[in-house]
Amino acid sequence: MKVTASSHTGSASSHVPSKWTAINWRLVQRNVRVMQCRLTKASQEGDWRRVKALQRWLTHSFSAKALSVKRVTENQGKRTAGVDQQLWDSPQQKFAAIAKLEKQGYRPLPLRRVFIPKANGKMRPLGIPTMRDRAMQALHLLALDPVLETLSDPNSYGFRKNRSTADAMSQIFLQTCRKVSATWVLDADIEGFFDNINHDWMIENIHMDKSILKKWLKSGVVDRQQLVATTAGTPQGGIISPALANWTLNGLETGLTTHLAAKFGTAKAGKLKVGVVRYADDFVVTGGSKELLEMEIRPWIEEFLAVRGLRLSAAKTKIVHIDEGFDFLGWNFRKYSGKLLIKPSKKNVKAFYEKLRKTISENVAAKQENLIRLLNPMLRGWAQYHSPVVAKEAFSRMESLLFWRLRRWAMRRHPKKNADWIRRKYWRPIELKSQVFAAVVTTKEGKKGVMEMYSLPGTAIVRHKKIKGAYHPYDPQWEMYGETLRQERMLKNMQYRREWARLYLDQGGLCAKCGYEMDMSTGWHDHHIEHRVAGGSDALVNRVLLHPNCHAQVHSHDLKIAKPVPV
Repeated sequence: MKVTASSHTGSASSHVPSKWTAINWRLVQRNVRVMQCRLTKASQEGDWRRVKALQRWLTHSFSAKALSVKRVTENQGKRTAGVDQQLWDSPQQKFAAIAKLEKQGYRPLPLRRVFIPKANGKMRPLGIPTMRDRAMQALHLLALDPVLETLSDPNSYGFRKNRSTADAMSQIFLQTCRKVSATWVLDADIEGFFDNINHDWMIENIHMDKSILKKWLKSGVVDRQQLVATTAGTPQGGIISPALANWTLNGLETGLTTHLAAKFGTAKAGKLKVGVVRYADDFVVTGGSKELLEMEIRPWIEEFLAVRGLRLSAAKTKIVHIDEGFDFLGWNFRKYSGKLLIKPSKKNVKAFYEKLRKTISENVAAKQENLIRLLNPMLRGWAQYHSPVVAKEAFSRMESLLFWRLRRWAMRRHPKKNADWIRRKYWRPIELKSQVFAAVVTTKEGKKGVMEMYSLPGTAIVRHKKIKGAYHPYDPQWEMYGETLRQERMLKNMQYRREWARLYLDQGGLCAKCGYEMDMSTGWHDHHIEHRVAGGSDALVNRVLLHPNCHAQVHSHDLKIAKPVPV
């Protein structure tokens, strides 16, 4: 990897840089990673005094502070201000912010309350911290996450590196698919989870700077221009909130396993077929009998939650037989004549159709190509989410409903035209398909092309490869496994973009500018080394993959990127 610029920016390899554009991000990432690996080793050995010392060291380091500022100024919330209405837009502001991340004299400002719609039509309250408070949370999360990963339950999948809802779904499949598998499921729901977590419990049990944690928990919320005190819970919207939530429920699986082994013996406990699968605050527990879940498992869980200030929702928590089925994470799990089938849930399908209907209804006057641009990301995202399950029937049904909705959209635009005229205008034969909702567009090169709507039935159904429960993203022993798994999943998501897959493999999954890894969460941009406006070709030899922010820096600072040597 080689990066050059028309004006020399200096090196950050041996001294603290003097400006934002001079920071060597590859060195920064390496410094933080080394400290996180040491934190992992100390926490695995149970050396909590060393853990505390290493956390203090990391949170006082320039590298961790710089990386924290980088995160909050490049993520999706970078344009959302807190109660102070301040944003860090310029390189000068970003560099000055690094020096502000000091514990001494730190006092977080109240959160700004905003509301976003939930899938059920209700509103979800979010607490938006200021930029400084977000950066402080990101800084302490760097020191907390390696410890959290060490202590996490094997089958906890929410808000953890390289884990997803598909992993949780796969684990439930493994626990219920066979004839001798568990047949009863406790479908649990925690009442007001984020609003009711006990502050004292968190301060006493979470391994991080307790004075900082207490200040965050007690900072208050500005709701409708009124300051409201926070006496319990952790607000949704903060960078560190998912980690605090995960810490609160850690031990649900391992603690229950230990309890059953102590009461029934290890051999008999294994025959009870008890398994816990959790995604954030949603979880299910399998068991061999309804009585076991009612009389033994549920009381233990209620006691586990009560210590943390939480309780199960009496109305929403239920025990069901696998033949009856249950919904979890947008899927329905149910056995039909002894065979387990996982399908998109009716609630999820209904909510997605409503989203499509609203989008189409609000764009009656839009051009066909613009409507397709709005619909395609929605269709592709929904299809890819359900691609590991039995979803072909749901895809075909949704395609049919969408066709009917688009036909109404077209007829409203041309009330005096007949159905055959409308069909010829908006639908056209493409390859083996006789009717495709597609529009003729002009490409950037001035050529004519066809933009077609994403085909739901054309989505391939591919079984998800579940991550190993013991995987630790900060443990060097798991580095090769994690890298292999990450690349496999990237290639799966990039099948329709083979050229990107080739570039990704040639670069070893690393950004050609900063040398740090790219994945679905960071995103990537396809950069032409010799710009197309200057006559550069679209050949792979003239292209590299960069982080979106690195791509912006290359163009804003007129940097020249050399083609990395294939790994």
